[in-house]
Order: sequence, then C-alpha cells, then structure tokens
Amino acid sequence: MKRRNFLRSGLAGAAGLAVLDRSALAGGINSGGDEIIYRTLGKTGLNIPVISFGVMRSDNSALVKAAYDAGMKMFDTAHGYMNGRNEEMLGNFFSSVPRDSFFLATKVKPAGVDSRTGLPSKETTGADFLAKFDLSLQRLKMDYVDILYMHAVDSVEMVRHKETVNAMLDLKKSGRVKFIGISTHKNEPLVINTMVDDGIWDVVLTSYNFKQTYLAELDSALERAGKAGIGVVAMKTMAGGWLDKEKTRAVNPQAALKWVLSNANVHTTIPGITTFDQLTADLQVMKNITLTGAEKDALIAGTAMQGLYCNACSNCLPGCPNNLPIPELMRAYMYAYGYGNLLMASELISETAVKADPCAGCNSCTASCIKGFNLRGKITDISRLAAVPYDLIA
Repeated sequence: MKRRNFLRSGLAGAAGLAVLDRSALAGGINSGGDEIIYRTLGKTGLNIPVISFGVMRSDNSALVKAAYDAGMKMFDTAHGYMNGRNEEMLGNFFSSVPRDSFFLATKVKPAGVDSRTGLPSKETTGADFLAKFDLSLQRLKMDYVDILYMHAVDSVEMVRHKETVNAMLDLKKSGRVKFIGISTHKNEPLVINTMVDDGIWDVVLTSYNFKQTYLAELDSALERAGKAGIGVVAMKTMAGGWLDKEKTRAVNPQAALKWVLSNANVHTTIPGITTFDQLTADLQVMKNITLTGAEKDALIAGTAMQGLYCNACSNCLPGCPNNLPIPELMRAYMYAYGYGNLLMASELISETAVKADPCAGCNSCTASCIKGFNLRGKITDISRLAAVPYDLIA
C-alpha cells in the first residue's frame, strides 16, 4: 500500500500520525521528554501513566517491583490468569506497599457464555460471578480493587446481562470495587457503543492496534466513549508481537504503543511485560509517545504482512459447516505462536470445547478470512493442544 494512502486510511486516525498534534493529547501534556505522561481515566478521575502493566503472562514479582519503582501505577490481571497464580503473586507484592500508591484491575469471565455467539446460558449467573470475584480478592489480599471488568464480552446480551451487571453494581455500592467495566476482544465497536448507551459503565478495556481493519468504526466508538466519560484502556496493542509464525519479523513494540497513544481517547495501555528488556522499552514510551520516522516506516511495513493478529470480525463464521469458534481459535494461535504462551492457548481452546483436528471431516475449507489466513491450517495446527493434558503445560 502506498505510504500516503496508508497514512490517510489507516494510521492517520483521530489524533493523526504523520504530525502529532500536541493539543490533541489529553490534558495538553507534552508527548516527549523526561517526565512521565499521565492521562485521566475518564470520569473515574484516576490519573494514570499512559503505560500500565499487563501482568497476564508474568509471575516475576521482581519485575513488578521494578515497574512500580519506575512509576507505573496500574497493574492489570484476571481471575483466570495462570490458574490464579498471577493474582497471588500481585497480592504478595502489593500487600507490602501503601494501598494508595497503585491501582489494581482484575477481570472475571462469566461462566457458560457461548464462545461462538457470545450469548449467556443458564450457567451464566451472578452467584458464579461473585464467587469468582471473592476468590480473586482473597488472592490479591485486598479489601477492594480499583477496577473490575466483566471479561471477554462480545455481545449486547452480555453487556446487559442483568444478573452479572447487578452483581457488579452491588460490588461497587459496597466499596469492594471502585469502578466497573468490560473487556472486549471481538465486536468492540458494538460493545463500546452499547456501554455508552447504557450509561452505567466507568471503564472499557478494548483491543486496539494498527493491524485492525475496522479502525474507523472503532475510533468512532472510542470517541463516543471519551465524550461519555468512559475511561479507555487499550490491550492487544502489539498485534500479536510477531508478523510471522517463525518469529523472523517482530512488530516494533514502541512504534505500536505510540500509535495507539496517538489517539487522545485512549488513556492508558497494558502491554504484556515478561522481561526487563520489555519493561525498559515500555518505560521509554511512558515518557515519550512521539513517533519517529523509522517507527512510522516500521508500522507501514508491518501492515504489508499478514501477521498473527485476528480481527475477530466473524466474517468467517457463516462459511464454516462445523460452526467452529474461529476467532477464538485464531486468538489461541496468536497466544501460542506470538506470545509463546501454550498455557493461555490451551485454556482458551478448552473453553471452546473444540477437539483436536476438527477440520478433518472437510474436503476443503469453505470459511473465508478477510486477512487471507489459512484457517484450516491454523486450526489444525493449534487444535493439537486439545489432546495435550493440562498438567503437561501448566
């Protein structure tokens, strides 16, 4: 794609890429220098650095301490990460520091939600949600969390699932949760717009990166969220981390983060951090979000490659005779080959209940991917994890 067309149609975005408009940045904060850049997380009033810690794949308390000491304020985990060990690690560390010096966010995934349709079932209850949150709070050794998300929501029905929503509102009323939100990996514009319409949500955690193909629609939803006072936290900012399965071409992490933060409606990001080198790179972005020419070129080159990131647009679903949850399987593929995290991939496949080699009965694949993914090849490859005992991976 020609550079001028790419910048105009994709990367220019709401805040602009070619020339960053400093006045467009939240609070008018300078985007480069020696000071940490903060943005206010919507109507929550929380003043947070533009880089927060996605703790999903980290079990190293020394890494968390280094991030905390360097000025990171918000740490994001979930009930299901590392089978609970993630929350336990954070609880052990943060129980020894002042509670008002950091923000904790965790996520609880409602039970019984159909991975293909996003619809609830009889297993989707407020009681189950509350029981999971109670366990999370015990692991975290906290009296409250700053943000609680309903995790992995992709339908209007779940945004408005009465039992779960009421459970979250009760937790907020009791003070065990300061702010409530939703995390979404699929149908993000629909989810965000529904949240705005309902007027009860404080924060949204959404996939947002330069590899998405529906950025105009997503940017519009984020603008609505910003005007409504909903805090916006961006995840999946690295678009899978790698542009190929063999890991010969990496996504430029600083360029990817800076691109996300060029949108003033994004208040903070939660890149997954597992090494001190990654932390060092992220801390640099926390003080300077100005894209260099080389970083812009890296993003442009990245769009020319297929990559590992699935849009989860669901355009493939009608063509699959086996009704497979293809977007979830593509996300598991990214977890395995992009993140190198077999545990997360295995857990996601287990949730979908897909068996090994589910495409074996088809002579050819009739599902079509707008990004040109070899869906059958990827599904056959990643579904092998369904036959691997969990304890061999965990």
